[in-house]
Amino acid sequence: MSALTLLIIRHAEKPNENLPGPGLTEEGEPDDHSLVVRGWQRAGSWTALFGAGLGGNDYPQPHMIYAVDPNQENDQAGTDQLPSKRPFETVKPLSDRLHLDTITKWSLGQETELVAEITALTGVVLLCWEHKHIVDFILPQLVHGQTLPGLPSKWNKERFDVVLRFDRQTAGAPWSFRQLFPRLLSGDSDVPLGR
Repeated sequence: MSALTLLIIRHAEKPNENLPGPGLTEEGEPDDHSLVVRGWQRAGSWTALFGAGLGGNDYPQPHMIYAVDPNQENDQAGTDQLPSKRPFETVKPLSDRLHLDTITKWSLGQETELVAEITALTGVVLLCWEHKHIVDFILPQLVHGQTLPGLPSKWNKERFDVVLRFDRQTAGAPWSFRQLFPRLLSGDSDVPLGR
């Protein structure tokens, strides 16, 4: 069968003025490029949802998991900014639970290659990426001009709780699309991302 289900999530919570505490590595060391405590809680909740069958048919267990390369230098804005580890950290507990290696060969700015690779796959694929690059680069390349009701063109910077689900029955077939709101943590919303 050549069906593909693509689940797209944003990395979990990061250090900002609305969340207490610093970013922390998996070992608990302070790191501005890592998740805050609530982000690690969300990573655990994604693991339960996608990795333990708790989400039913809406949230199937992935066969492959992709995240931004946490080691590649990010020169997106002409700065020598260190790479964000957050997308990788968000899915690492799920990858560990499912005994999968997270695929991290693509970085920000390589969304064209990423989308080409993913759309050639079958099964269930989970992608964790940076929110602006999801709406600005991944979604337009994925849908190729197909009109999908509810497809967001903006991602509210305060939202870490949405799953974008794309399904198609065969390679090249039109996508069906839904925004999903599992409401895993307190304060999560069921309001769709907007345009």
